[in-house]
Amino acid sequence: MKNKIKQTSILLFEKKGFTETSIQDIVEEVGVTKGTFYYHFSSKEQLLMDIHISYIDELLERQRAISQENHSSRMKLEQLIALLIVDIANHGPSGKVFFREMRHLGKDNAVKVKKKREMFRKNLEEIISEGIVQQEFRGGLEPEMVAFAILGVTNWSYQWFNPLGKVSPDQLARIYSDLILNGIA
Repeated sequence: MKNKIKQTSILLFEKKGFTETSIQDIVEEVGVTKGTFYYHFSSKEQLLMDIHISYIDELLERQRAISQENHSSRMKLEQLIALLIVDIANHGPSGKVFFREMRHLGKDNAVKVKKKREMFRKNLEEIISEGIVQQEFRGGLEPEMVAFAILGVTNWSYQWFNPLGKVSPDQLARIYSDLILNGIA
């Protein structure tokens, strides 16, 4: 039931936004009582925090698996770009809620989520740094800025990309990888 409440809430938060979605909206959509909601979540913010932590923890685990593979830094970077884009097809509503609704978390919760987001970025920076050392990427790059750029490009895609449109998630991942790794000139 907890997962059903969470999954229903993700869809409602995506459609209406966190502030416009009431607990009553959630329980009516799930077909349970408020008591059932409060049995699983102490508040709507705790539900939002659960959504955020579940989402970022899964991304971190998948990133960790890619990082530990015996591949080149270039291949790892391509796989991470694909991870983030293909995730839109598999978890698009969760991603939208994750990127759009964090501002509704209380200070302590926001700090916890930001630390995990920072961990993801720093892991990405490490792959870029390794690629520079291995001369897979050109010298003189600022790994932190490159990581921010990659995350900016991929994360913004949650706002506009339709995985059922004319460009598939795999195609978009290849386009982004080519753009990031080879440029447009």
